[in-house]
Amino acid sequence: MHILTKIIKEDMKPALGVTEPGAIAFAVAKAKSYIQGNIEEVKVRLNSGIYKNAYTCGIPNSDQVGNIFAAALGVVAGKADRGLESLEDVTEEDNKKAQKLIDAGKVKIELNKISSDIFIETEISALEEKAIVKIEGTHTNIVEIVVNGKTIFTKELEKEENKDEEIILHKYSVKDILEYVDNVDIAEIDFVMSAHDMNMFLFQEGLNSKKTTFVKQLWKINGEKIFSESSLNTAQLLCNGAIEARVLGLNKPAMSITGSGAHGIITTLPVLAECRVKGLNDEKLIRATMLSYLICTYIKEYSGRLSAFCGCGIAGGTGAACAIGYLRGAGVEEITNIINNMAAGITGMICDGGNQGCTMKGIVAVDAAFRAVEMAMNNTYIFNIHGINGVTPEKTMMNMGKIASPGMIETEKVIVDIFKDK
Repeated sequence: MHILTKIIKEDMKPALGVTEPGAIAFAVAKAKSYIQGNIEEVKVRLNSGIYKNAYTCGIPNSDQVGNIFAAALGVVAGKADRGLESLEDVTEEDNKKAQKLIDAGKVKIELNKISSDIFIETEISALEEKAIVKIEGTHTNIVEIVVNGKTIFTKELEKEENKDEEIILHKYSVKDILEYVDNVDIAEIDFVMSAHDMNMFLFQEGLNSKKTTFVKQLWKINGEKIFSESSLNTAQLLCNGAIEARVLGLNKPAMSITGSGAHGIITTLPVLAECRVKGLNDEKLIRATMLSYLICTYIKEYSGRLSAFCGCGIAGGTGAACAIGYLRGAGVEEITNIINNMAAGITGMICDGGNQGCTMKGIVAVDAAFRAVEMAMNNTYIFNIHGINGVTPEKTMMNMGKIASPGMIETEKVIVDIFKDK
């Protein structure tokens, strides 16, 4: 198996609802599994990225939102063995029990630090019992478990374990990635079709839900069709209908990439729209999707998984743009120009957490992607000399990532302060 295939295959994971509440619930459920008695206190310490992303986002099988409710549900109903889908079986009775825990003051959320890395530490106490579970690096990467003062599990950060793979990806040029996408055995990468299937089920859930609003309007704009004659309108409908369903916490998973369901949606469904509207075959869809994933991941490894810029729109949108260009015959030169157009046009978009606003950001990013492709395919692009564009597409993507981390650490703090004031 090619190393680029391996990186993507290992990173693709189903995620129910916004990833961060799922990760909080998973961590709490894991700690709870070591406690036999009645819960007296739950403390959850989060870095700013997790804190912000989960602050007002919807929770699967609940009308509630946010960090504290995700933690409370993790206690009463979370199933740690299901990872990011730990809240899949939550009932109305579970919601009532979670609210009682919160009302009793037994669940507390603390902001641990301002950072673009992932950090969750949950501490659950009963009368004479205490369990601590620490997650770092990725959303389900447990690095330490302490039960009643005894460390029963510890390991190095997953980020460090995969360091060589991350360095390898950044050693690949855009030209190398395109050669891989063109020539890799299709049977080796056809697993990406499962992402399209899963994300389309999520879109359909959103279209049918009474909770959603944006998807209905996008459906009208698309002529009240799922697939119209417009690739752009179809992409807007599929992608942002699924994103809205996800951030509202509807009970269908997204296939995540780089630890995010929204990234997984925007890197796939606009590409699916282009293929289905243009009548392109599944092999082209599969190869284009792999390109979309790799470009998104390339940028995200510089920006960090959680930051103050909208990785969904910027990294995911750039991946989708490159894939759409690829489907229209773009080579290295055109892909480079697409990246330049996206870097110049959309890099400043902030992330103010996983919430309904992600839908609007997705709409902006999808529109930018199609415009960037259309311009680049007609030899219209932002030259390397301007702005944050680099002398190579690899440098441009590195610069896009650096804008987020370390560039927007202070922005992250300001966003969190705004949340606290609310």
